[in-house]
Amino acid sequence: MFIFAHRKTLGLLDGEYGSVFKGRSLDFDELRAYTPGDEVRDIDWKATARHGAPLVKRYVAVRRQTVLLVADTGRNMAALAASGECKRDIAVQVLGVLGYLAHRHGDVVGLVHGDAAGSRSVPARSGEDHLERLLQDVHRGTVLDGGPSSIEHQFDYVLRNFTRRMLLVVVADEVLPDAAMELQLRRLQARHEVLWFTVHDTELANRADADAVEVADGSGIPEAVSADPAVRAAYRQAMLEREHRRQELFRRLGIAEGGAGSSAQVLPELFALLARHRSRRRAASRGQRHAG
Repeated sequence: MFIFAHRKTLGLLDGEYGSVFKGRSLDFDELRAYTPGDEVRDIDWKATARHGAPLVKRYVAVRRQTVLLVADTGRNMAALAASGECKRDIAVQVLGVLGYLAHRHGDVVGLVHGDAAGSRSVPARSGEDHLERLLQDVHRGTVLDGGPSSIEHQFDYVLRNFTRRMLLVVVADEVLPDAAMELQLRRLQARHEVLWFTVHDTELANRADADAVEVADGSGIPEAVSADPAVRAAYRQAMLEREHRRQELFRRLGIAEGGAGSSAQVLPELFALLARHRSRRRAASRGQRHAG
């Protein structure tokens, strides 16, 4: 029953992925003589002038598109998620599911990952062996003694090195973009299609650990403070307000965001994320038609 349910869920995701990202494009193939009924816009005027008779460009359909996984592999992602699992493991599951769906649809998958010290990339290719390598890179690169997280560095790398339109899948922790990152996201959104998946942190209000440690900077949180009901309540309220600001920012940017705090939430949250992205694309398309 578990295998059946798992396949059924992946089947639903497969259909959702296919309905959103069809990956259709046209590549130039050859020139041929113009015949009545050909599109005028396909005429190659320079070749026509040289040849002395109308020539049109012939294209072939290409189904593949490029999916670029952009992952934070700084030490923040080696901390605990809301479920008590390592955030890295949840991130690998998210990347693996979306990478597998892309593979099933004939798309090629690449990777950019890193921390504040720099970014590393793996060129986009097809195949399950290639996807396995990408996931291993993310798993091995995310350790507690690694560099601090800074997804801005990975965004800067993508902006400098990738100009062809792609589907970008960002997986990071609970980042609240500042003005500089908002500008980066606007540039990325103008050039690519962007999906964001957040791996939620463990919550101070739900933990009773003695002397908890903030992974980002190594600072300690004494138990006397973390156990104080007033501190827990204030923390919970601050996190709710922060999450509201995050959601409002992504809505304003037109970027569909999903998130999970446990591995059990990954598949349903990915389904909801793909559905939201499809809905936003349709709304944007209707807006463009009305503006035209």
